[in-house]
Amino acid sequence: MYLGAECRETLKLAHTKANIKFAERLRGEILNAIEKGNFSYAQYFPESNQLKKFGIKQARTNVTVGQLLDEQFAIYKRTLASSTHTNYRRNCEAHLRPQWDKTQLVDLTPAALRAWIGDFDVKARTLRQILIPLRGALDLAVNDDLIDSNPLDRVKLRKILDRDAYKVEFVTDPFTPAEIYAILDACTGQERNVWQFAVATGMRPSEYIALRWESVDMTKLTVRVERARVMSETSDDLKTAASKRTIDMRQGAYDALMAQRQYSALANGPVFLNPSTGAAWNGSGSLYENWSDVITRAGVRARNPYQTRHTFASMLLSTGHNQMYVAKQMGHTDTTMITRTYGRWLDQEDAALIDLYQKVGAVAVKAIR
Repeated sequence: MYLGAECRETLKLAHTKANIKFAERLRGEILNAIEKGNFSYAQYFPESNQLKKFGIKQARTNVTVGQLLDEQFAIYKRTLASSTHTNYRRNCEAHLRPQWDKTQLVDLTPAALRAWIGDFDVKARTLRQILIPLRGALDLAVNDDLIDSNPLDRVKLRKILDRDAYKVEFVTDPFTPAEIYAILDACTGQERNVWQFAVATGMRPSEYIALRWESVDMTKLTVRVERARVMSETSDDLKTAASKRTIDMRQGAYDALMAQRQYSALANGPVFLNPSTGAAWNGSGSLYENWSDVITRAGVRARNPYQTRHTFASMLLSTGHNQMYVAKQMGHTDTTMITRTYGRWLDQEDAALIDLYQKVGAVAVKAIR
């Protein structure tokens, strides 16, 4: 009896004593599941005519991992930023589909996954990014009662990857005041403006190349961070909710904006333009190329442009600014990241305070009015 109705199902097995015993045990298992409230008719009898009677979708059979990935990416297309969708798609086409596209879902076992993962020679963080679409697709299968559990939940990366996969190669390596001035002195025109602004605000590259003049308040001396530009597309979906923030305009940022007005203010669009094209920066590619040229001309030890963000944070902390204030200026919800990443700058009371990081003073305010 199920939902008040008598149900008769036929097992396509030979009429033997062993199979009769199997049928008895199966019936007992089903009655027990019904009593506990976790019986899935479609799981036990996927081809049954009773499914329609009970309003149950007929179970899908012979589902492949590739089909599930297609369904997952249809969801991603509606819910994710274009850049994130593109990155997931790239990883899927490079790693997931070549290995699993035609694989039957029932054959995707934890053992098979562990053997495949063991052949990767990448950092753990990179591998987790590769697995995101696959994990999402398998979660869909669980929700649709195609499988009881996600096989990836039984795969422990720390037991598969070697210790080197967990070593963090990126380090916080901010620029000194002397290096900052050397970099700015090596710049010309608009490139000086964008890099001086980056150093003086701590904004992410994707944030300051998306900055528009409407987000700059020259009366309150603030800049509103409310959009990002990645792979030639501008979106208001930032990295985190806290990333949407208002930052105080420091002297370096103010000077950079004043110098940039002649190039882009009249158009009332993007603040910073690629001096090579006269148009908005497309993304990190061309920006990083310009940075590499500037660093070479300045004779400064090479670091990536994200270190301008670390320079901003370390400089404020070194000059006695409150940790929570720095966190909010950076777009963090609390001081956890600040303490963990910049702890060694917290007690440096004698750090040099360079002009770029002073708040815009009364003289500047009077001048812009």
